[in-house]
Amino acid sequence: MPKIAFIGAGSTIFVKNVLGDCMLTPALADAHIALHDIDLERLKESEKMLVNLNRNLGGKATIKAYADRREALKGANYVINAISVGAFEPVIRSDHEIPRKYGLKQTYADTLGMGGLIRGLRTIDVMLEFARDMEELCPDAWFLNYTNPMAILTGAVLRETGIKAVGLCHSVQVCAKELLEGLGMSTEDVRWRIAGINHQAWLLDITRNGEDLYPEIKRRAAARPGPHDDMVRYEMMKTFGYYVTESSMHGAEYVPYFIKNAYPELLEKYNVPTENFKGWGGSSKAYWEQAMNDLVHNTSVSHVRTHEYASYIMEAMETNVPFKIAGNVLNTGGLISNLPEEACVEVSCLVDGE
Repeated sequence: MPKIAFIGAGSTIFVKNVLGDCMLTPALADAHIALHDIDLERLKESEKMLVNLNRNLGGKATIKAYADRREALKGANYVINAISVGAFEPVIRSDHEIPRKYGLKQTYADTLGMGGLIRGLRTIDVMLEFARDMEELCPDAWFLNYTNPMAILTGAVLRETGIKAVGLCHSVQVCAKELLEGLGMSTEDVRWRIAGINHQAWLLDITRNGEDLYPEIKRRAAARPGPHDDMVRYEMMKTFGYYVTESSMHGAEYVPYFIKNAYPELLEKYNVPTENFKGWGGSSKAYWEQAMNDLVHNTSVSHVRTHEYASYIMEAMETNVPFKIAGNVLNTGGLISNLPEEACVEVSCLVDGE
């Protein structure tokens, strides 16, 4: 019976996705699930939802919420991290509005640029606190990090502590699928490989039955009329030859080509919004209303296994049946030869019982 600790468990919808996946996985179904969040009201809501979900999926897991993080971590085999340091008001809003005062526009501000760097700086110490607790309370546990900025935070844990950690993103698994669907191409029997830095990993190859799909992809991308949501990635592919894993809205702020004060027309040309953050407060409220109605107050809540990597990683470790992921790890040994070994890179990783 593995113990799975979830830090940041007040994020009810994501908790359902990751831990619901575990409940549907035979090797993990009887896990002791330890929930922790500093927002005790949200923590209680997630616990209520998971108790109902567990009952509806067979009732094999044990669910318990902990106000004390150390108690949640004690003896854990796996620790899932999904925190945000700072609420939208005023912290995340400031990540956008303060740089804007000085002419620096952003889209998400969670990976690079002024917003991403500040988010990283205010989160690193908190993540290292978790890791130090783990060194004492569950030193052999795996730390599965979902919090951005992914490379900054995962790299900090790996470089500064003895904890085994891997950073996990949502976009890698659907990169090839969304590229092909956007161009009206079949996703059947497709194989692909990525490598790079999180949110800007390159789709190095994409094939079907041994056939390179890139020539047809590039032909269709050049002919696709705009505006659409993938114009930045198409331009990157046209210029550098490869598609990148993260959305055009994310990617536009990682490179110096699209958000430029001297050329404001580029925002319209490449369909890059830089003011969406102004509506995030309202969307957050709607998010929690949906979570309460659809999940917390729904005693019939159920689940279908998602593409999130966490349950597949734990399953592979518990069963010793290998599974391939794209994970964020240190560039030890020069996995990507033209980046420093101390960099945190996103590459193909094989997971098994070892």
